[in-house]
Amino acid sequence: MGAMPQSVAVCCPACRREHQYAAPSYPCVCGAPVIPPLDPRGVPVAVQHRVWAEEWVSVRCVACGRRGQWPHPELGCPCGTVVRVPVARTPSSADPGAPAAEEPRHRPPFAPVPIRTARDAVTAAALYLRWLGYRDIRRAHQRPPSGIGLAAHGLLAQVDPTMRPASVRDVECLWLTAMTESSLCVYFSLAGYAVDGRARADALGVPLFVLDLTGTPQPVNDHADALAFPTG
Repeated sequence: MGAMPQSVAVCCPACRREHQYAAPSYPCVCGAPVIPPLDPRGVPVAVQHRVWAEEWVSVRCVACGRRGQWPHPELGCPCGTVVRVPVARTPSSADPGAPAAEEPRHRPPFAPVPIRTARDAVTAAALYLRWLGYRDIRRAHQRPPSGIGLAAHGLLAQVDPTMRPASVRDVECLWLTAMTESSLCVYFSLAGYAVDGRARADALGVPLFVLDLTGTPQPVNDHADALAFPTG
């Protein structure tokens, strides 16, 4: 069972109005809820400019030990100010005295399907996402600029079965769409990625996979490695 939401008093830095705030929970791939730990002694700040690095917070799932990036808690004050709520620092596995994470759940070897058509590529990506722990795979409501969109609870994926390397625009569009839905995102490409597209994905934290013709997604960047082979 996941932790219960923590409620803290948050004072708007603009109008000084006080609010009671509880952080939302997000679904880990293991199915357990993940709730950013709030810091009642921290100082709330007004959001003046959006900076990507400040939009996300790293939180470890208490059930499986997986660490993920989730939207930073914010609340909207009636005065019109968006207030960023302080989050407590969570211990990493390298911290002295940090609680040991549970061992990742055992997974059988991934069973790929050969890719001969664009539909096969989408099927391979969907099977891989299920292997990662996402059960409710479906077509995404919003169609991406290229390829096929897949969605699951807390996840948005794009599958590009064309022979054109994914561009920086493709990566940014996926990330922006996922951000508006407070979801993680992942990209699968049959032809790989342009150099600037891969660099942008690294900066935005987007896992990139290349689909080989056996139907086995191969991690391209560190974010994909962390998703496919979590170390806890």
